[in-house]
Amino acid sequence: MSGGPILVFDSGVGGLSVVTALRHQLPEAALAYACDNAMLPYGLREDDWLVARILRVCEAAVSASRCVTLVVACNTASTLALDALRSRLAIPVVGTVPAIKPAAASSRSGHFGLLATSATVARPYTLGLIEAFAAHCRVTRVAADELVREAERWLAGEAPDPAVIRRALAPLWEDPLLDTVVLGCTHFPLLRDFLAAAAPREIAWIDSSEAIARRTAQVARGVAPRRGPGESHVTALDPRLTAGLARFGFAEPRLLVLD
Repeated sequence: MSGGPILVFDSGVGGLSVVTALRHQLPEAALAYACDNAMLPYGLREDDWLVARILRVCEAAVSASRCVTLVVACNTASTLALDALRSRLAIPVVGTVPAIKPAAASSRSGHFGLLATSATVARPYTLGLIEAFAAHCRVTRVAADELVREAERWLAGEAPDPAVIRRALAPLWEDPLLDTVVLGCTHFPLLRDFLAAAAPREIAWIDSSEAIARRTAQVARGVAPRRGPGESHVTALDPRLTAGLARFGFAEPRLLVLD
């Protein structure tokens, strides 16, 4: 397949944080976007159900967009379904994993936080990353599913709730030596300014978007040139998404037809 866009997939709007990095890394590349907003949030759903759902939605989105590369810009989907997607699709599939390794390397105190969804925080894949790359560190894992909704609200033009943000971050501040936080959900970088404003001290915030963009640039072949807004696909039509997607260079979303 050649002459198609790079498709970015997420459960909701979190993948738009990866779109920003992709635009910087591949400014001339056509991008498309797809999200399973009808089933948001993924982090609270059962694993077996999620794998089947992710395969179904991604296969439909790949077919509809005629993409040449799929970027799974979702930690939950990547840790669950990446191997299955790669076995089912004939195009490169780039996944997302929490930035445990760079956080362990950059934390000066050796204590960093992982802010993610319930599913990502507890998943064996994540624990394996911590064991492999941060065994010498103290890692405070915090589930913050409520921040997914706050990021969705922000993209829809509403102000995030400061009280929700403060409450979600509170467990991170129990040790004054914690100096770095991994944003282990692609929704969370959209709230970076609000998170920083709620922190009691200066914190290094680390996410995977730049690494994802670099990997995509390495594997993507036959990408069509960017010509105007990219197409976008959703599983539930929501007029609040239109303006937000337009801010990131995408046309009005189309309803994705699932087999």
